[in-house]
Amino acid sequence: MPQPERYDVLIVGAGHAGAQAAIALRQRGFEGTIALLGDEASLPYERPPLSKEYLAGDKPFERILLRPASFWSDRLITLLPGCTVVAVDPAAHRVTTATGGAIGYGTLIWATGGVPRRLSCMPPALTGVHSVRTRADVDRMIAEMPAVDRVVVIGGGYIGLEAAAVLTKLGKQVTVLEAQDRVLSRVTGEAMSRFYEAEHRAYGVEIRTGVAVAGVEDAAGMVSGVRLGDGEVLACQMVIVGIGIVPAVAPLLAAGATCVGADQGGGVRVDDRCRTTLPDVFAIGDCAAHANAFAGGRVIRLESVQNANDQATIVAKLLTGTSEAYHAVPWFWSNQYDLKLQTVGLLSGYDHAVVRGDPDSRSFSVVYLKEGRVIALDCVNRVRDYVQGRALVAGSVVVAPALLADPSIDLKTLGAPAVER
Repeated sequence: MPQPERYDVLIVGAGHAGAQAAIALRQRGFEGTIALLGDEASLPYERPPLSKEYLAGDKPFERILLRPASFWSDRLITLLPGCTVVAVDPAAHRVTTATGGAIGYGTLIWATGGVPRRLSCMPPALTGVHSVRTRADVDRMIAEMPAVDRVVVIGGGYIGLEAAAVLTKLGKQVTVLEAQDRVLSRVTGEAMSRFYEAEHRAYGVEIRTGVAVAGVEDAAGMVSGVRLGDGEVLACQMVIVGIGIVPAVAPLLAAGATCVGADQGGGVRVDDRCRTTLPDVFAIGDCAAHANAFAGGRVIRLESVQNANDQATIVAKLLTGTSEAYHAVPWFWSNQYDLKLQTVGLLSGYDHAVVRGDPDSRSFSVVYLKEGRVIALDCVNRVRDYVQGRALVAGSVVVAPALLADPSIDLKTLGAPAVER
């Protein structure tokens, strides 16, 4: 019987985290065999442009590739596209794929991210109902676009609002439905939420908050409307569901890895070196739940390119002889219309928000404090605040709100890092 394939490092998941792990290993001189396994057939590519430039047609797929094909072959990184892992045997150091194949590993890096969360009231398959997670998702949307006049977006988070902005630009009539009382409620404060609601409405998007979705209407297998909890039906030819992801960690959970509950965002638990509780198995990126100093030590998942890249680098360092704890300042961004929102830090638990500048100017920031210390900033078209505010967040700096509110004062001149976090 032939021996199964085996790699010194097997990376499962070919998104930002997985790709960066392979890149960082080679950059740090790792000479062993590396395989990058992904369930999509394409080369590894950037995810953020999917709901923005790629959906809008401003960037072809070739321009969102993380690296060209030659990059991977030149560095002897084996790509295993169109492959899904369904089981992990930690004792044998082996994974099983959906086709029944077996692949051995010395070290396993789990970087699978997650799958779009579904609404329980939605049928499993209905033409016109979409998520925005993969290139194939967006390609299906683009193919249907000529026959679409009205779109309903379910979920007022980053993905939903970015898609709404693009679709509005493409001439579609868009309605955004959000179950909470404001958009972006999980990631920003009320002032920023209200600003973005007003911006979208000014562009013709209908924003409805505090609404429940009861189901969808269909005609001959195609979506024809969204039914709300009060019985109202919103006619449409396309529905986009953007209500978060479910971490893709079932094989690790079945193998005995410690995972966290839904109250902590789900995902597989990792330590400060991104190690799971299984031997020689790491987890990084959207699927990894870790204790984060910038969240007050709470165990959380971070869905960001920054977290994916930084955790990948931590693992690459450990595997090449440098043990370093993960302690990176979180940052995020979102492009909607001509607005660039840049966020640094995590605002969870803030007790005071300071608006810096005039929102009517469409260039302002909101600084979030907890017990007087700066924990996060949201910056709209205000790159200087974003860059300078990072040091305030990293140092947990105490600053008087009146000074933060004065946009004429550079943030880099304010305060000094606290002695203790």
